[in-house]
Amino acid sequence: MPTSRIVLCTAVALGSAVGALSRFGSASIIADLWGAGDLVATAFVNIVGSFVIALYATLTATRGAFPMSESSRQFVMAGFCGGYTTRSLMGLDTFMIILDHHAFYGVAYVTGVVAMSLLAAASGYGLGRMFDPRSDSRTMEECRALS
Repeated sequence: MPTSRIVLCTAVALGSAVGALSRFGSASIIADLWGAGDLVATAFVNIVGSFVIALYATLTATRGAFPMSESSRQFVMAGFCGGYTTRSLMGLDTFMIILDHHAFYGVAYVTGVVAMSLLAAASGYGLGRMFDPRSDSRTMEECRALS
């Protein structure tokens, strides 16, 4: 039986709240422990979020090692990971670097974060596949499953 839109919207809303609070907490911890600024915190959450979403998508897909309900997947993937990661802040940070006459550093920052996020997603996918290596190859659509 399909999950109702209200249940899915509630799952996404709750996941988003948890994700946003986790992002705020992560940034605070990074600043306190490492003395790092906003750029490092933003990069960190985007890279970690890419790993988490790929791992969870792989593990919980219909043919994954631990299939989950649509509402569970929406809570984590669209909600938590969507609230935890912050591409918009990364865009603003990059724009501000460029406005400050450091175009090379801005391009290097955004390129580096995106490249590391892709590597993190590939690592999450690979780790998830280790739990069920006999399964057929999954398509990106099956991993995303955000419809």
